[in-house]
Amino acid sequence: MKNLLITAAVFLGMCFIYVLIMLSETENNFTYILDDAYIHLALAKNFALHGVWGVTEYVYSSSSSSPLFTFLLSGLIYVFGNHQLIPLLFNFGCVLLTVYFLNKYYSNLFKGNTGVILASLFTLLFASVHLLVFSGMEHVLQVLVIVINIYCFEKWRTSGFKNSSYSGCFYGTLALLGLIRFESMFYFLALAFVFLGLGKWRQSTILLMFGFIPIGIFGYFTHQETGYYFPNSVIVKGTKLDFSGNYLVQIKNIFLNKLVLKPYFHLVALPPLCFVALLLFKDYKNKLSFREIVLRNFLLIVFGITLFVQAAFGQFTNFYRYEAYLLTAFAMLVIPRIKNVFAGGSIVLKQNKTTVLLIVCTFMILVLKMVLVSILIITGSRNIYEQQIQSARFLKQYYNNSKLIANDIGAVCYFTDIHLLDIAGLGSKEAVPFKIKKHGMNDEFEKFLTAYTAQNHFQLAIVYEGWLEGHVPENWRKAAVLEIQGGNAVLGLKEVTIYSVDPDIHHSLQQNVKNFHWNKNVVVRIIK
Repeated sequence: MKNLLITAAVFLGMCFIYVLIMLSETENNFTYILDDAYIHLALAKNFALHGVWGVTEYVYSSSSSSPLFTFLLSGLIYVFGNHQLIPLLFNFGCVLLTVYFLNKYYSNLFKGNTGVILASLFTLLFASVHLLVFSGMEHVLQVLVIVINIYCFEKWRTSGFKNSSYSGCFYGTLALLGLIRFESMFYFLALAFVFLGLGKWRQSTILLMFGFIPIGIFGYFTHQETGYYFPNSVIVKGTKLDFSGNYLVQIKNIFLNKLVLKPYFHLVALPPLCFVALLLFKDYKNKLSFREIVLRNFLLIVFGITLFVQAAFGQFTNFYRYEAYLLTAFAMLVIPRIKNVFAGGSIVLKQNKTTVLLIVCTFMILVLKMVLVSILIITGSRNIYEQQIQSARFLKQYYNNSKLIANDIGAVCYFTDIHLLDIAGLGSKEAVPFKIKKHGMNDEFEKFLTAYTAQNHFQLAIVYEGWLEGHVPENWRKAAVLEIQGGNAVLGLKEVTIYSVDPDIHHSLQQNVKNFHWNKNVVVRIIK
């Protein structure tokens, strides 16, 4: 209990300091550091209050990359009311449970309190969980479930895969992981592959069933509404092999662009992968058999494979969220092999030079990440408040039920009752086919925008002009440009442009922009 209280107090105390700084930057209005958090909130609000799984209350939209997380939020909104702090409080609850299971896991490894506390805090900071808390998204829940999953698996493995209670918990958390993040499919496949390598066909088949059946059920219902089996975000953003041929060229491009030539992949992946290679090599030198090496390093091998596959076909960004569950897993699996570091032992005396070098590099990267994460939390919150929240407030005051074209859809959908066309494709299935083609904004998309917005009587657009790449429909009139001052950590662009799509509202739109009380850091330019 002492370990749990100290770990929770240190971590939550650090988060409390961040909250105070964030509020000082946003006129005491708590603001999530990603607009995506408000997409989840909009979906949850509309499902809870209107029975519509969509970012607006008018139409179904498969905009959530985490169906389970959004469903849980909708349940909380249904019970407690529509409060925008619900994701934050939910994430803090997940953190407390994560700390509990990390303490439980590391207590089996360390005899003293110090080792348990340091290992738990390192795991949380290495995965940037404090950043994930303020994102208001599903990644803290994903970290919690992967911690439980690994804890149960290790108990199951040490029983020789015979303890049914731990195996049941392991399979149950697999079923949840797929609906928390669809990238978990890479983990399922890697697990099945390694189990097959050990000749365990039964376990491989069962885990694939537990992992993919929930995803398949959700995909069936999604397909009925949108024609796609996955949410729009997965379809639009994921790396895909097309079927036009030149498969070797496509694979080469993925390998080069997503792995070899991507510095961020090296920063995220190299330390964990080097530890995996080093530990496997040590066991090989100790003349362990292939089967013994795999059993001893089962999850290290699984997560090494998962890391490669997700980097190639998923996403890694400098926001440290898509890889958070992987970094959590590597910390939990590597720390037991270098536990002297956390138990207060001498690194130089008890580790070889290669291990020492990797440990030093890992801690240097951790310090660098802590600095970058602090910038993302503080600057990101201010960015979203000054651009997305201000835009939503403007719409709420003057165009609450209007028909709007947008590309950042979270805040404007959550805080208003607009009708939406999302040119990024996350909130509108009409735009998805153009985004899948990945030809950029072209004449075909411009013709679609011109015709669709005119036929459906859209009134205005609030978009990044640069994202339209010169293909702004000719019937749209630029009314104003809003530019935030200071640094930009999370926004697509610092400038957002307001267009009148309905020519009859152009002058009144400009007047409304003039009259609205914008934040002091928003520079407004009315276009003559």
